Amino acid sequence: MARRTLVRAVAVLGAATLALTGCGSDSDDSASGTSAGDEGAAAATTVETDCEPQQATAGATPATGPLKIGTILPETGSLAFLGPPEVAAVRLAVDDINAAGGVLDQPVELFPGDSGDTTTDTANTTVDRHLANGTQVIVGAASSSVSLKVIDKIVSAGVVQFSPANTSDQFVCYADRGLYFRTAPTDVLQAQALAQLIAEDGAQRVSILALNDPYGTGLAENTVTNLVDAGIPEDQIQKIIYDPNAQSFNAEVDQVANFAPDAVALIGFEESAKIITRMHEVGIGPSDGMAVFGVDGNMGNALGENVAEGLLDGMAGTTPLTDTGEEFQQRLLGVDPGLIDFNYAGESYDAVIVSALAAEQAGSTAGVDIAANINSVTRDGEKCTSYQQCLDLLRADQDLDYDGATGELTFVDAGEPGVGSYGRLVFGPDNTLTTEDYIVVGECPAGRERRGDRR
Repeated sequence: MARRTLVRAVAVLGAATLALTGCGSDSDDSASGTSAGDEGAAAATTVETDCEPQQATAGATPATGPLKIGTILPETGSLAFLGPPEVAAVRLAVDDINAAGGVLDQPVELFPGDSGDTTTDTANTTVDRHLANGTQVIVGAASSSVSLKVIDKIVSAGVVQFSPANTSDQFVCYADRGLYFRTAPTDVLQAQALAQLIAEDGAQRVSILALNDPYGTGLAENTVTNLVDAGIPEDQIQKIIYDPNAQSFNAEVDQVANFAPDAVALIGFEESAKIITRMHEVGIGPSDGMAVFGVDGNMGNALGENVAEGLLDGMAGTTPLTDTGEEFQQRLLGVDPGLIDFNYAGESYDAVIVSALAAEQAGSTAGVDIAANINSVTRDGEKCTSYQQCLDLLRADQDLDYDGATGELTFVDAGEPGVGSYGRLVFGPDNTLTTEDYIVVGECPAGRERRGDRR
């Protein structure tokens, strides 16, 4: 039985004191060693997260046509390993909605589509097709960078964009007309969970390798902040930002080896396999005894399939994950029997259910009407945990608070969860993952207190 670990703002962890301060992003980029500002490294971008997020305003005339949901999820590209559970969960959610009578007494129509990655224009092509089909909600992308390529086009059309996996801080204050939402918690929260694992391990000298995109640089910056708050001096933290499309990562790995850390955090995607292989070649890989930590971009069984057997043994990491339970996973396997991971499945399922409930509450399937109701169906009402149960509340003229496959959502004004649940994942000697426990961390949005304690 997995246990849930609640993390508070200040946790005493042996010799380390970890201050989990996820309410801002005010640190500078001057982590020592090979920092983001040094030669050979790309500059990180400081992201403003202190703002009043834009809110959608419902239109004057409701639309009563069928709800059409399109997807831009990674069937190909660097995050293709995340695609199958997300696609299966969207399909399952649509099936559940339609089994309960649909939205506004009409079946939901689903239009699947590939997002590709940032090296292609697949996402734009898919979005164009969805807009031509009249979709009111587009679920995706998984990659923050891919979403940033299409968000303006989507929201300018008055369509909701709802990502199950974007974690970059750049979306908190983005000028999205109140039409962008996500069920994945922001990297401000994942950085807390990652720093928690590193500090628990007793690390006092840490290297961070992060890919150069909004996800990588943002998560790296926030992780540095939390490690410093944990009591690790800045001159004992090395941050290297790398090009994920490089042919070789030898230079970056050699810099890490020269820094001689006692822990390495790797924030990357599919290129992580090449980096870990090189780490092993110079004697600093997970199987060599180095404490190596990954994140949602690489902590999947697909990573184990792309490196030599046993190379990942002992590597730990975080990914947004809740204990969705065996029943939910079995239902997903009923949709796709080939699933080997369930990362972001709960988030994908909830994105669809929340969108449908918002349309029902609005009495309209227009994108702006759905958007104006999304936050409210996740908080401050009568608890419900399924589409059918929530639908019954709406039809009884009751306010609802949907807690779904991922548990409590409680969206803040930015259209994202104020609480993040993360799985603590560990690779075994056969390069396969197990979930050891769960870490729940809470942000401090305006007017809300931080949640959770570690005991």
